[in-house]
Amino acid sequence: MTANQLPVEPHHDEPDPTIDRAVTEVDLRGRALGRLKKKADFRVHLLIYVLVNGMLVLIWAMTGAGFFWPVFPIAGWGIGVVANAVDAYVVHAPTEEQIETEMERLRRR
Repeated sequence: MTANQLPVEPHHDEPDPTIDRAVTEVDLRGRALGRLKKKADFRVHLLIYVLVNGMLVLIWAMTGAGFFWPVFPIAGWGIGVVANAVDAYVVHAPTEEQIETEMERLRRR
């Protein structure tokens, strides 16, 4: 936007171009519920990860605190926790365009 341009306010009688009108409310609700479930599942996964690995560190500390062997389950399981976080918070459902493109690709097989 240049100095000469003023921000344009959307008119109340014009549809918002940022809203996908092709998606029905039922479909949108289903997608929202799916995303919320993934986020809740991730939080449970993270809590279990912290509790179990905290217990492993406690066992390590109580048994002499030699070589820090809990690093192996912490790192290994941590990869899964990061993947779960990406799935819950970063990856979005495919768009209709992506679905159509994939369907067309499958038809050509």
